[in-house]
Amino acid sequence: MNLKRIVELLQPFLTGTVPRDLSFRGGFSPEQSAVLTETQLQQIATYLDLLLRWNSQVNLTAVREPEAVITRHFGESLFAGRHLFPNLSVEQQPPVPPQLFDFGSGAGFPGLPIKIWAPYVELTLIESNHKKATFLREVIRTLDLGSAEVFSGRAEDFRRQANVVTLRAVERFERSVPIASGMVAPGGRLALLIGESQVSRAKIIEPGFQWQAPTPIPLSSNRVLLIGVKGSAEEESR
Repeated sequence: MNLKRIVELLQPFLTGTVPRDLSFRGGFSPEQSAVLTETQLQQIATYLDLLLRWNSQVNLTAVREPEAVITRHFGESLFAGRHLFPNLSVEQQPPVPPQLFDFGSGAGFPGLPIKIWAPYVELTLIESNHKKATFLREVIRTLDLGSAEVFSGRAEDFRRQANVVTLRAVERFERSVPIASGMVAPGGRLALLIGESQVSRAKIIEPGFQWQAPTPIPLSSNRVLLIGVKGSAEEESR
């Protein structure tokens, strides 16, 4: 797919105001729109080609039409990336790179597009399916993504915490959310890409998070981005 068409398909996800980034003290001004660089667009095009080739053998995604992959997977992931890591200049980037864990990464969404969007993020993709994990490593190698790795074990055995944890469209939602939330460091954020009907359930499962209002995802009738901030260690001990 040519880069011009990718830009057209992604435009709805890169337009509009995003809230101030609360992960860095002081925050930054809201962004009205965003523009991907030619390097980022080329990485997306290469990633798409890899995904379509591997999908016939590994069954990475049920979405097989290239334009639908761009909007359904890349668009939604970049939409989350814009809200989690607003478009920052080099001078504004945090002195300590934030860590991002993508739980149940599958074909790499939303973790890998977020890494393309915010290259300074230190990314760990958590995927227990070994064939999918092999694909993820191939994407990281082909795109030459630094500070990115794959954990191919069980999520329950992953004992680290990060500033941001993402979770998207996983099976066994009520079991997965507590595992993902346990990976969030105090004061960190859990970002869920889910159906609107799951919002109330997520808030019940994890009452210790301060949940922002869900943000509708462009071109979707019922999917939203739900971000929660985990209470501090002092708050959790009360």
